[in-house]
Amino acid sequence: MSRPAASPDPLPPLARRIADAMSARFPDPARGPLDIASLRRASGTGAGPRTGPADGVDALDRRVPGPPGAPAVPVRLYRPRAEATGPGPLLVFFHGGGWVMCDLDTHDATCRRLALRSGASVLSVAYRTAPEARFPAAVEDAYAATVWAVAQADRLGCDPARVVVGGDSSGGGLAAAVTLMARDRGGPPPAAQLLIYPALDHRLTSASAADYATGFFHTTAHMRWYWQQYLGPGGDGFHPYASPGLAPDLTGLPPALLVLPECDPLRDEGRAYGRALREAGVPARVDEYRGTFHGFLGALGALPAAERAFDAAGDWLGGVGCGPRAAGQ
Repeated sequence: MSRPAASPDPLPPLARRIADAMSARFPDPARGPLDIASLRRASGTGAGPRTGPADGVDALDRRVPGPPGAPAVPVRLYRPRAEATGPGPLLVFFHGGGWVMCDLDTHDATCRRLALRSGASVLSVAYRTAPEARFPAAVEDAYAATVWAVAQADRLGCDPARVVVGGDSSGGGLAAAVTLMARDRGGPPPAAQLLIYPALDHRLTSASAADYATGFFHTTAHMRWYWQQYLGPGGDGFHPYASPGLAPDLTGLPPALLVLPECDPLRDEGRAYGRALREAGVPARVDEYRGTFHGFLGALGALPAAERAFDAAGDWLGGVGCGPRAAGQ
């Protein structure tokens, strides 16, 4: 849905064209009820990998143990071919898609680019999705994969002390929840967290949720519908593993980098989380990109801001555990 012509447009012309093109081919709740099948088709879920030519990254699919009583979790490990000087970071990555769509293939290019830009290995996790598997299935899968990754980091050629969790949108919310679970359960603590326009608060009551409710590809109505699918009837959106932005205690969590677009319904909850982390004594860096929208990293190669964001995130990730950059400062 395009922004009304009478309103000043905070998106520059190129970003506006990209956002409108993405909106045109994606189901919009303003045009009719959303349904899982159409959203999954539009997102490319199940359509196979969307990668270009060989890019210097090797990928291997496998399954890792899931939570007790649950199925094994499909994962894909990306390893840069460039020779490393020693064991490097391992990013455990959770894809976005409102907890209902997307998969290893829709985020294949993103994971390859993160591996190339940072020199880190990336373990992409295909957690269970809603409404077939509602909260807490996805976050329990994410936590199980993270525990496995830390235990197996040596065998994967990575440093167990430099395992990072990260994700985009709903996946960013899962990454934040995993850090809480690791602290609460006495599990292996991630070294850092990379939160890319994360979904952190089911209430959607911030100013940005109103200011950018429509006209910037991802709408507030989309997000409300995703939360409904994820939580289900009677689901507890206030649970800190569902809405990490509402967690009452953030002490003891790992350093964070938050990547936020200016024109995103979720922007303010990301800002608030960065402030709350700092107030709890957790180093947190917030990189906000003006004139961008939710999902803008998918426009790498077309949108200069996406290039800058990948470069900055790659530098940060490559430096985790290597001095001041690890603190997110």
